[in-house]
Amino acid sequence: MVFHSVFENSYLWLPIVGFVIGLFGSVIGGGGGFFFLPVLILGFNVPAQVAVSTSLAATLPICIGGAWEHYRKRNIDLPTGFVFAIAGIFGALLGARFTGVLNTNQLKIAFGIYSILLALVMLFNNWRKNRADARGIKIKKDSTTRKNTKRSFYGFLAGIITGTFGTSGTAPVLAGLFSVKLPVKMIAGTSLLIVFVNTVSALGAHFMIGRIDFTLVYFLTLGSIVGSVTGPRLIPGARVERAEKPVRLWFALIMIAFGLLMILTR
Repeated sequence: MVFHSVFENSYLWLPIVGFVIGLFGSVIGGGGGFFFLPVLILGFNVPAQVAVSTSLAATLPICIGGAWEHYRKRNIDLPTGFVFAIAGIFGALLGARFTGVLNTNQLKIAFGIYSILLALVMLFNNWRKNRADARGIKIKKDSTTRKNTKRSFYGFLAGIITGTFGTSGTAPVLAGLFSVKLPVKMIAGTSLLIVFVNTVSALGAHFMIGRIDFTLVYFLTLGSIVGSVTGPRLIPGARVERAEKPVRLWFALIMIAFGLLMILTR
């Protein structure tokens, strides 16, 4: 169901919010959906089910703009993205059905728990990698079969998260790409390609069973489109490589903070 809510003065902040999220999302490869959901719920009191569908619609322009810029810079690993995306389509369709059976509080708590668990996994993997680097230990490379298994698992999980929470599955996508040891330079672009496919799949399902507030979408995308094409141009590949560890750490900490807010806020 598509509808237009009545304009409120607070909506004037949405283009700025969209720009910041679009900029950040296109740089880390997240599409921004992870941040749209808690911002809409906590900052603008949007009902959770409406926020999920609206977040998906607002994420789509970021995915398109950011993925195109990364494609032009050859920062996309197409074979890896293909496996993630195919698995993600099935997950997204399944996840969209979950949203319809959860009430607002259940959806918020589920999102909070998911955010914290994924952040802890990312922090553990980061600690494991730092420990191995400090000891000069080379982590054994995965076989092709193991890599494809990881790609399919994380892709399917990302699809479920996309369909359920409208967050584009950023966290499992990034966790999966890091786990298969994709070069950092390729992670943002490949992630945006996967997120794009997941978002389209989930959005199609939510058009039939969800509620999308296009007033919010218009204001958010005014800024997010500009941010999505600006991010990849601002940060050259060499700087992204040096920023790998801080990006992982800060992204995980932000996930924990949002997760706690979603659980504790009523």
